[in-house]
Amino acid sequence: MESTRRSIAKSLSWRILATLITTSIAFGLTGEGEFAAKIGIADTLVKFFFYFGHERLWNRMTYGREKTQPEYFI
Repeated sequence: MESTRRSIAKSLSWRILATLITTSIAFGLTGEGEFAAKIGIADTLVKFFFYFGHERLWNRMTYGREKTQPEYFI
């Protein structure tokens, strides 16, 4: 299981990168820095919470995980 703190850290680091990408695309398409920044901020606020929830749901699923046997030391 992944800790809540780790999910938050992953969510934040991804959102920073994704915001830079979204803002760059919006600026490239419009040439307007203020408008591009508004799009980037709105995108971040909405998607951060969805990503965090998505991570936590996947953390509860066993799909694709391999069960490991505990190692016993003598």
